[in-house]
Amino acid sequence: MNDDSRMLSWERRTTVPLFVASLLFLTSYAVRVLVHDLSPGWDDLWLLVTAVTWASFFVDYAVRLVLSGQGLRFVHHHLLDTVVLVLPLLRPLRVVQMYTVLKERQAQARLSLYGRVMAYASVTALLLGFAASLAVYQAERGAPGASIRTFGDAVWWACSTLTTTGYGDVAPVTPRGRVVATVLMACGLALLGAVTGSFSSWLLQVFTREDEKGPSER
Repeated sequence: MNDDSRMLSWERRTTVPLFVASLLFLTSYAVRVLVHDLSPGWDDLWLLVTAVTWASFFVDYAVRLVLSGQGLRFVHHHLLDTVVLVLPLLRPLRVVQMYTVLKERQAQARLSLYGRVMAYASVTALLLGFAASLAVYQAERGAPGASIRTFGDAVWWACSTLTTTGYGDVAPVTPRGRVVATVLMACGLALLGAVTGSFSSWLLQVFTREDEKGPSER
């Protein structure tokens, strides 16, 4: 069995477990941030769930690195996986990746290229916005002079940041909050560019087809 077949075999076996781990990570993180009166025992339990799910991502990454036989080239070819390990904010994006693999395994009809871009960008924006809201709320809620005091404030801030609107009525003041903001702004620009480019390309194709039709076909 060559490296590629072993890699594919591993990915097939771990798709569902890692999909579940991604959901558990987001759930455990949300519970620990939003539920303020957790008992020490429950807090430790959810912290353990967070740690175990992160460890599952690390083990999967390490195994695929070895099975690929690519060495450091694997890091370059799998940038999303690499970044996910480093930045907890982006770990929920594994849900999008695993969902894509599951749909392919089930041989379900795929959307057009433009439909997939729009759908995946929407899901990614939703997950990123939620995760960023949690992260910035956790960092800001007790900080002196902070304008983000509630989770609702954090959600409003995440929406205005992701859409590159940036009203400025609420903004992070802590170093960790500003790091989250920087990542979210970069992701927002990337998502906006992907959606705008895809939509523009689709419109050009539609207009081109219309121009190619004869007057009697219109």
